Amino acid sequence: MKKLLIAAAIGFSSLAVHAVDMPISAQDTYAKIQKGEKNVLFIDVRDPVEIMFVGFSDAVHANVPFMMVDRTQWNAEKGVFRLYRNPDFVNQVKLELAKRGLSADAEIITMCRSGSERGEPSAAFLRENGLPNARFVVHGFQGDAIKEGPQAGLRLKNGWQNSGLPWSPKMNAEKIYRIDNR
Repeated sequence: MKKLLIAAAIGFSSLAVHAVDMPISAQDTYAKIQKGEKNVLFIDVRDPVEIMFVGFSDAVHANVPFMMVDRTQWNAEKGVFRLYRNPDFVNQVKLELAKRGLSADAEIITMCRSGSERGEPSAAFLRENGLPNARFVVHGFQGDAIKEGPQAGLRLKNGWQNSGLPWSPKMNAEKIYRIDNR
């Protein structure tokens, strides 16, 4: 019995250590921000140009892009510009932590458009670079696209926008990533 209790305790403690590996919902993220949880940094990791056309939530503490658009390199096959990882991403996140008096152990929540393209990879990248409690908003800002029917392809389910959480088509100049303020 004693061995079973010890094994269970070890199992539960390992679950707690990896709890931040799990995604977090937009609603739970918003609740943390509304409660004013002190040890949380909420970052929108989208390129500011995308935010300009899609929308922004002032609930985020800062916009620090994970992937940026290289407007000098066009991929004709895919019909898109090349994306590259922001070379200062980790340092810029650490700067945002420092501005708020937070340590590297703070909970960092990243959010992209859909959760999977940049949100999840940015959180993993932060964990790999010494910020162990990074996680991401599942379904991101816009949510998932509808698969069938007249609205197929439109991002109208789940995500921040579709959950009734506050957002605006306007960006907050104090929070948005700009070359002149970095």
